[in-house]
Amino acid sequence: MTAHPSIARPKLILATASPRRLALLQQAGLDADALLPADIDETPHRGESPRAYAIRIASEKAAAAAKLRATRPELKDSFLIAADTVVAVGRRILPKAETREEAEECLQLLSGRQHRVYSAVSLITPRGYERKRLAEARLRFKRLGSTEIEAYLSTGEWRGKAGAYAIQGRAGVFLVKIVGSYTAVVGLPLHETLSLLAGEGYPVLAPWFAMA
Repeated sequence: MTAHPSIARPKLILATASPRRLALLQQAGLDADALLPADIDETPHRGESPRAYAIRIASEKAAAAAKLRATRPELKDSFLIAADTVVAVGRRILPKAETREEAEECLQLLSGRQHRVYSAVSLITPRGYERKRLAEARLRFKRLGSTEIEAYLSTGEWRGKAGAYAIQGRAGVFLVKIVGSYTAVVGLPLHETLSLLAGEGYPVLAPWFAMA
């Protein structure tokens, strides 16, 4: 078999320290050349909808990372991706749980009911143009007993997670139904991310897709 030549591509920055977003990007056959986590204020604005909040935070993360990119000459001509994932019940935005009490409140609220996850992606091109996409998923958890909630809380898996759960982890057993993008719930909607990159001429096909 003739070896397939490597596909030349511009550098790619992921504006996060999240291992799950990096793993999703790698699942799509792409590797980040640099990680530039953005430290911004993620407090929701008064009356801000979950959709608007997700888009705004992803955009602000991208803008903050772009400032860091400007200080790195080797990343001058790179593409930059930032994302934000929001768990919401109605118009209520659930926090990225940092305390056991916050996590317990989130799980009790999600128990036996439907909620939505909004995952926004912001792409900043080498020329500084921004493109944005939003993915949405509807999920329903089974009714959770106090024993199940306590068992999940004891894992610590909820810490720092929107809505106090990681669907790709042990909380997956709570899921009764999902309509929409699974990767959006994990943290990086791959269809929307790859569409943005492809729309700007970035080679998104993984090498094994291109092999004869």
